Amino acid sequence: MCGIVGYAGHQEAAPILLDGLSKLEYRGYDSAGICVQGPWGLEVMKTKGRLQALRELTREGAKLPGVVGIGHTRWATHGAPSDRNSHPHLSDDGAIAVVHNGIIENYLELKERLIARGCRFQSDTDTEVVSNLIAHYYAKTRDFLEAVRQAVRRLEGSFALGILCRENPGTVIAVKKDSPLIFGFGQGENFIASDVPAILKYTRKVAYLDDGDMAVFTAHAVTFYNALGDPIKKKPETITWELSAAERGGFPHFMLKEIFEQPKALRDTLHPRLQEGQVCLDEISLPEDYLRGIRRIYIAACGSAYYVGCLGKYILEKTCRIPTEAVLASEFRYASPVLGKDTLVIIVSQSGETADTLAALREARRQGAGTLAIVNVVGSAIAKAADQVIYTWAGPEIAVATTKAYSTQLSVLYLLALHMARALGTMEEEALSQATAALEALPDQVADTLTPERIAQVQHYASALFDNHDVFFIGRNVDSATCLEGSLKLKEIAYVHSEAYAAGELKHGPISLIERGTLVVAVATVAELFDKTMSNIKEVKARGADVLCLTTQDLAAEAEKTADFVITVPRIHPLFQPSLNVIPLQAFSYYTALARGCDVDKPRNLAKSVTVE
Repeated sequence: MCGIVGYAGHQEAAPILLDGLSKLEYRGYDSAGICVQGPWGLEVMKTKGRLQALRELTREGAKLPGVVGIGHTRWATHGAPSDRNSHPHLSDDGAIAVVHNGIIENYLELKERLIARGCRFQSDTDTEVVSNLIAHYYAKTRDFLEAVRQAVRRLEGSFALGILCRENPGTVIAVKKDSPLIFGFGQGENFIASDVPAILKYTRKVAYLDDGDMAVFTAHAVTFYNALGDPIKKKPETITWELSAAERGGFPHFMLKEIFEQPKALRDTLHPRLQEGQVCLDEISLPEDYLRGIRRIYIAACGSAYYVGCLGKYILEKTCRIPTEAVLASEFRYASPVLGKDTLVIIVSQSGETADTLAALREARRQGAGTLAIVNVVGSAIAKAADQVIYTWAGPEIAVATTKAYSTQLSVLYLLALHMARALGTMEEEALSQATAALEALPDQVADTLTPERIAQVQHYASALFDNHDVFFIGRNVDSATCLEGSLKLKEIAYVHSEAYAAGELKHGPISLIERGTLVVAVATVAELFDKTMSNIKEVKARGADVLCLTTQDLAAEAEKTADFVITVPRIHPLFQPSLNVIPLQAFSYYTALARGCDVDKPRNLAKSVTVE
């Protein structure tokens, strides 16, 4: 959520800030603004709406001359989307400008104190407290860095900050706590940003700020400080992926591009870890004696990553015979979980910065549980905080609705399950070898679900069924968990009310909602439970429902006897079947959203990375 870009250099800052913000539009936002340190001080222009409105307002940056500046795209938390609530925010005396991602939890208390001292506020935001608090200390100390330090010590909550001071031309200060922020090393110019795509056009050398870190930089130099205020060194890391990976490349939307990128993302994630017919996870250490001491596994995550965890429960229990529970990270630490050295907590997050998931990780560590993170972003907060980490190699995912990140997270759980099963001896050698071979073939089998014929069929059904107000997804066993993700996708990007239920639960309440014309999407790929799912389809059809059934090719003829519409996927190893099943559901949501005229890549009210509770 939200996006920050900062620049100090030799070029005009405003066009660079606008360009950087355009690369962060995927994060979700409702307003945008920039502040440039120009000939007349701190000049701010901001507006509600899309970035194009800011481009027009600033004449592509020409109205804000200067070589130092900060920019922001805002996703509203405190105060409705409006021009005055947009960032950057100036202090009352005009001395300090701030952009901010996160939430200041004690802003009301601070605001009341500042008002009592005569400070006036122009917005409803928590961020304006930050600019005025820094200005308060700057008036006392006349020291920009010290003023920021004193103000930050009094802030509670999460924040990534970019700060300018009118009386310190050429200098930008950046601060990070619980919200992502990176520093970019340039030639005669330096940058800050919320995410790599914003600055990748200008530099590949970056440093990831840790919690409490501060960067004070000009065009030619930077000094990093830790939470104690001590100067520290930050070794530049090189970004290896190309900017084209964060561009549409001929596809009409990022989401469709990323759906089709899933075979490659799976190859990149799986194949380096499959060697000579065995799973090789050299990046982690889970010795046999440790694994034998584990009594319970929790998988903590949010959104689609949580639904990966729901599948992970079936997979880990089947292969490793260890009780496993998927838990919503937003509830985990408030549920007083019973954790200890005999508990392994697996943390799943695409960005590695999800606030609730990070909090769950910290609670697990506080109670002494082992923690293992599955994340996509190298150097992210969760990756650094976990005891161990396995990276997915999905590449940048720009669309707000996840596709390839989901698939690669699931593939890492497959790897982990087979790795643990071998160490524990819970799978026979022949079965383990067969599963490993099947996992190696998975990327090609996913590609088989993306043939033009299959996608055209899904598109056809979406064009026929898009005008539904209520959709129900039903399935059994792993199909039930896949339904959760299919339902979420339809909600996220097509704005259709959608619910997912285990098919056996229909009689326990949900069937009362089925009426003539209701769309039911049934996932029926678990062979031993196929007949039971067909019975559930007959129940909803008897009450007037239209049924779209997703099943395997070998069961298609039977499904067609009952369902109105049938989509097929290849039959593969049952452990990995969910990786194929989700592809048509992603495509169905995409084409349904298109038919409904929705903004697929930037769905309303949603953000790519949720860095606040």
